[in-house]
Amino acid sequence: MRIGLYPGTFDPITLGHADIIKRAMILVDRLVIGVAINRDKGPLFTLEERVAMVEDECRAIAQATGGEIVVHPFENLLIDCARDVGARVIIRGLRAVADFEYEFQMVGMNRAMDDSVETVFLMADARRQAIASKLVKEIARLGGDTSKFVTPAVNRALTARFVR
Repeated sequence: MRIGLYPGTFDPITLGHADIIKRAMILVDRLVIGVAINRDKGPLFTLEERVAMVEDECRAIAQATGGEIVVHPFENLLIDCARDVGARVIIRGLRAVADFEYEFQMVGMNRAMDDSVETVFLMADARRQAIASKLVKEIARLGGDTSKFVTPAVNRALTARFVR
């Protein structure tokens, strides 16, 4: 079984994330969505809320692709998480050239720790490439419409979080 790991904070999950998940399902039989517990980023949503949102959003993707999607919170090193879930490939989304420099360094460090785990970079559809959770949260915080960037359920959660 080909197992892939797609890590992120998913705070919140966006249409860009969903696009990467759909593309990743072509490459693997089981995709583990690693929801990072990253206290340094100060997430808007709790870990439990983020996990629930990712599970809800991935249900239809798993049905449509016939693959298996598992949501797995983690706080350890990414390479250790990959080992924990049996992933042989780490899926990373790229939005722009600026993302590549950081990702390039991460790949090098991960390969130094375990060269049996490959990293695959995927780009979202051109209409979704600019979407970043950080920007979506900022738009919501300032009362803007985030419906072009997230699903209706996530949009409701964002709106509820920033009720004035």
